[in-house]
Amino acid sequence: MPMSFGKQKKSKAVQRNFDQSKREEEPSLPANSKLSPVPPGPSEPSTAGPSRPTAVALSSSRDLDGAGPFAPPPAADDNDEDEDSGFEDEEESAENLFPISHELVLQDHNKVVSALTLDPSGARVLSGSYDYDCKLWDFGGMGGGSGEAKPFKSWEPAGSYYVHDLKFSPGGDQFLVISGTLQPKLYDRDGEELATYIKGDMYIRDMKHTAGHVGEVTACAWHPKENNTFITSSNDSTIRIWDAENKRKQKTVIVVKSKERGARTKVTTCAFSHDGKFIAGACLDGTLNIWGSNSNFVRPSHTAENAHEKGREVGSVVFSVDGHTVVSRGIDEYTKLWDIRSFKKPVFTSPKVMTLYPETNAVFSPDEKFIITGAAAGRTEGGMGKGGLVFLRKDGLDIEKSVDFAPGESVVRVAWHPKINQACVILCGLSTGSIRLLYSPTTSLNGAKLLLNKSRKKATIESYSDSLLQPHIITPHALPMFRDDLDRQTKRKREKERDDPRKTRKPMPPLHGPGKGGRVGASATQHVVQHLVRDSTRDEDPREALLKYANLAESDPKWTAAWRINQPNPVFQNAEEEEEEEE
Repeated sequence: MPMSFGKQKKSKAVQRNFDQSKREEEPSLPANSKLSPVPPGPSEPSTAGPSRPTAVALSSSRDLDGAGPFAPPPAADDNDEDEDSGFEDEEESAENLFPISHELVLQDHNKVVSALTLDPSGARVLSGSYDYDCKLWDFGGMGGGSGEAKPFKSWEPAGSYYVHDLKFSPGGDQFLVISGTLQPKLYDRDGEELATYIKGDMYIRDMKHTAGHVGEVTACAWHPKENNTFITSSNDSTIRIWDAENKRKQKTVIVVKSKERGARTKVTTCAFSHDGKFIAGACLDGTLNIWGSNSNFVRPSHTAENAHEKGREVGSVVFSVDGHTVVSRGIDEYTKLWDIRSFKKPVFTSPKVMTLYPETNAVFSPDEKFIITGAAAGRTEGGMGKGGLVFLRKDGLDIEKSVDFAPGESVVRVAWHPKINQACVILCGLSTGSIRLLYSPTTSLNGAKLLLNKSRKKATIESYSDSLLQPHIITPHALPMFRDDLDRQTKRKREKERDDPRKTRKPMPPLHGPGKGGRVGASATQHVVQHLVRDSTRDEDPREALLKYANLAESDPKWTAAWRINQPNPVFQNAEEEEEEEE
């Protein structure tokens, strides 16, 4: 009996955590208040409704879906019994399709979060931001509740450069970090750097002859079947295929040629197909190119000119599982569906969805019946608008459902994991960046549910640290007899950190002597100079240096040994005898 009571108590606590994370019901708003502009239609929800759902028709049903699976059904009248039952069926089907009834906020960035990925198992989340940081989150290691959800590792991969893209390898044991530099970086699963790939020579005109990128790297993608092969796109008008184990040079270079004068353009994003047979790249001149992975890459096998607006970045290109359907999302506020069998024109084009950031992407749902993307928060007459999450039907790219967030928050990156069935959404506000993890308690697995299944421990007197119970008064100038002894581990850790030149930011000591050790600066040839110039003889007396070999020359002459036989010995007059004669 006591064990059963304990299980019931735990289940009640878990249910209470789920109820606390339930999304609040928002008032019904016209769809064009957050998605501007939208297809022509009335500014208020229509009662009749068209045959195919649109953003305007579904703005009134958004509140029913946002209530969650635990909300009680509305009271039904006798006359409207059939209509209410239809709404209940629609609510149940929407909850099964979209896990958006509950949310968990992961807050640790302080600027726009521009990159997001999950590992193949769905146990870890990797995020990058405009605050130059990358953060690793582990669902199994974080505490219960959103307040205790903190990353276990945070670092700056490239100093003061924005993070543009992050991708886990198919095996999940390593990931790529793409910042605003010329060099991609490879890290292991725990965030330890494995390799920094070489940058090319900017003075070489032909991009095929450079060992690496000479322009800012924009995106990356892993080969779906080869765990050590990945591609990167760059502003130097190339897509490069790399071997993860060779950081000195890429395997192949795909040079993208623009039809405009100058024959160069910026490649903003790249992608592999699910079978690895195709490589796609979107360019700043508006073209969308696809190459066969087994071709010579001289020219693309499929090209769509004016795929998006010229001069506007394309945030993502995604292949479907069928291998011939492609979705592109651009900053020109359009999402387009393509078929590579007829690649000249898009099959469907979505209504305009406001976009402010070039990293905004679009992804397929696990069943590939819907496409999910983010909407930015624009300014309205009443202040800041609301950003949101938009679900588009694959057949027609009509807006099936939209989810609003707080005013001023824009959705930049979206990821929907097929195993844990959770939509991981990044929101970027005016000054803070957060990650909102949307899920459903009934259809989602693990992920955010791992955090909420952990009941928060009650604070006891034993759980407090010694520093809180008996705070130490720091008196650096006190006599030794009156000085409080700190914890030995803390003291040892502090002394160790004091000796670390990186943590203490200790400046480089001055040079001693001319050219000491060849350390003349932090240039690329410093390691070469250190081996060439080791010691200097400027301060040494040359007379003393020669006299060291005087005795050796007399005892064992090498070049004048023959003079001992045929050369007479010199006879010098003594100066003392001359002086005596003069006296």
